[in-house]
Amino acid sequence: MHTEKTQSIEYYLSLGSNLGDRGANLQKAVSFLKKVGRILKVSAIYETAPVDMEPGTGHFYNLVLCAVSRLAPLQLLGRIKEFEKSMGRDISNSHKRPRVIDIDILLAGDLILDREELTIPHREMHKRAFVLVPLKEIARGLVHPVLKKSVSEILLELETCGVRKI
Repeated sequence: MHTEKTQSIEYYLSLGSNLGDRGANLQKAVSFLKKVGRILKVSAIYETAPVDMEPGTGHFYNLVLCAVSRLAPLQLLGRIKEFEKSMGRDISNSHKRPRVIDIDILLAGDLILDREELTIPHREMHKRAFVLVPLKEIARGLVHPVLKKSVSEILLELETCGVRKI
């Protein structure tokens, strides 16, 4: 397997779980991420209603973290997908469905990437209060590299009452 290394990249990742022991699932994911990079900041856990899912779907626990890794974005994505599968996530059939764990790459430095398998910045992050509220907690002044707005500015345009800190 080709394991080309790159310079360290500062990543912001969103983690979510709405099946099983949600808090323990997030902790396992954080422990896994410590093996692929150095974690700099972790937000509190927030409970949020599911977005674009069937009525009656359980609430999510979400957090955002900042980590530095020498893995390139596609390498990191591959490792994340392997971990999600190991936690029991059906990668091919879990979009808009409950899941044990979901890890999304939100940002990778100021990189802009648009590939079929990965888009950075995450194409939905600016619409999701469950991502932006914890992101603001750890990176208030962070600027979205495409929108050229800070996390705080983007949040002013969203309804955040469904995002509850635990």
